[in-house]
Amino acid sequence: MVVKLYVMDFSPPVRACLMACEIFNVPYERVELDLDKREHHTPEYLEKNPMHTIPVMEDGDLILRDSHAIMAYLSDTYAKDDSWYPKDVKKRALVNEKLFFNAFVVFSRLRVVTVYYLLEKGRKAIEQEWLDNIEEAIGFVEQFLSRTKFIALDHVTIADIAVLSHLSSVEPILPIDPKKLDWLVFDE
Repeated sequence: MVVKLYVMDFSPPVRACLMACEIFNVPYERVELDLDKREHHTPEYLEKNPMHTIPVMEDGDLILRDSHAIMAYLSDTYAKDDSWYPKDVKKRALVNEKLFFNAFVVFSRLRVVTVYYLLEKGRKAIEQEWLDNIEEAIGFVEQFLSRTKFIALDHVTIADIAVLSHLSSVEPILPIDPKKLDWLVFDE
């Protein structure tokens, strides 16, 4: 069976799910949504996801509406081992902690910039407070990396995919010292 992913490439959560599909060799079908045409507000899409967010994943009768849940499911279902999303309770808790960090710190701070700046027509400048908040989130990432080789553990996990997809979106609005991104280069 082929997994169906409803996507829009501009979205960091979508890119995280697409990376997971590629890493775990998931057979999937991309269903592109055009936000300008409000395809994420059609009755058919709202039936799948009343929150009208992207991405959405369908695998048979299972529908998931959150990128972190999607990556966890894909890892548990398709990854060759559990290193990406460990079954060990303590290791998984550390990965989950960083997934929640990504959702509630990194994503929320980047979302302010993308929604209110990039998508809002006519805005002339990015608020310094927004940039400061993003810098603070990057500082938290640096603190995590001072304790472990990767975001959650000493090997790459789905938390790294999640944070990578968001931090890779920062560069156009806030240049990041390349040395701060060294951990993003991984071969698996």
